[in-house]
Amino acid sequence: MEREAVLVGIDVGTSKVCTLIGEVSRDGRMTVMGHGTVVSSGLKKGVVVNIDQTVRSIAESVERAERLSGWKIDRAFVSVGGQHVESLNSPGQVAVSGPRKEVTREDVNRAVEVARAVSIPSNQVVLHVERRGFKVDGQEGVKDPLGMSALRLEVEVHIVSAAATAVQNLSKCVNAAGVKIDELVASALASADAVLSETEKDLGVAVADIGAGTIDLAMFADGSPFRTAVLPIGGNNVTNDVALGLKTSLQVADELKMSHGTCNLAAIEDDEEISVSVLGEDAGRTLQRRELCEIIEARMRETFELMRGEMARGGAGMLPAGIILTGGGAQLGGTAE
Repeated sequence: MEREAVLVGIDVGTSKVCTLIGEVSRDGRMTVMGHGTVVSSGLKKGVVVNIDQTVRSIAESVERAERLSGWKIDRAFVSVGGQHVESLNSPGQVAVSGPRKEVTREDVNRAVEVARAVSIPSNQVVLHVERRGFKVDGQEGVKDPLGMSALRLEVEVHIVSAAATAVQNLSKCVNAAGVKIDELVASALASADAVLSETEKDLGVAVADIGAGTIDLAMFADGSPFRTAVLPIGGNNVTNDVALGLKTSLQVADELKMSHGTCNLAAIEDDEEISVSVLGEDAGRTLQRRELCEIIEARMRETFELMRGEMARGGAGMLPAGIILTGGGAQLGGTAE
């Protein structure tokens, strides 16, 4: 395979930091050269709360990927998550220039710049400006207007922004770990590109990346995103509920959640029992598995209600291809049901 480029991605999450090195061939195929995953320290709900700990986590993840691949990482694409990530759709309109009145790339760029000029909060920075579609003299549904005869060109763009200070702190951590940033990418859109087909995006679909601290949600229709959001809830909320409800440690609660947990109560037999170590007691205790799963089911029901509310605000009726679940939280038994 003739190498075209080597690309590196770093996903800095609440529970883990993942680094992936991929070799891209001239025909566009990618082969994984190396990866490194470590437990994340220094982040809460996707946002850096401790610089030194975050730098160490990133550096360790990068080092592991380098050892496996034999490739020295000097730059990477880096994910951005957290509830501070926001989105909006903005229109732009220009008169088609030139004596022939045919849409040129310059006309398209001018229309996008007009749409992009919408006011966003001063404490936010723009991560993405995604073109949703064009109108040519009022005709809707135009994907590529180049060369079309027209007097007026309209465009709608999807703008994704993030809190400036959160982005600056994340960038500091990545740079301090010895890596330059090629591009900052909203986690929701990165997840969508990884798991969605073009057909699903055209039909209308949502992807929910259920992480430890947050849920990254992206909604697509007509091939492009129209809503991007981050919900401040994730797998750690389930773990916390289990720890409180069963009076055990967070580590034991997480192990119970993954080994015995499900949010599908119909799948549980009435006589199933599990053993749990209790804080402050030498001996553990035995309890019904249903007791554990009722705690999990209650929190997951609330989680999906929040997701449904966010999707309804964005236009859930535009999603005939449904919703795709991904991320560590989606591995919990019964989540799809």
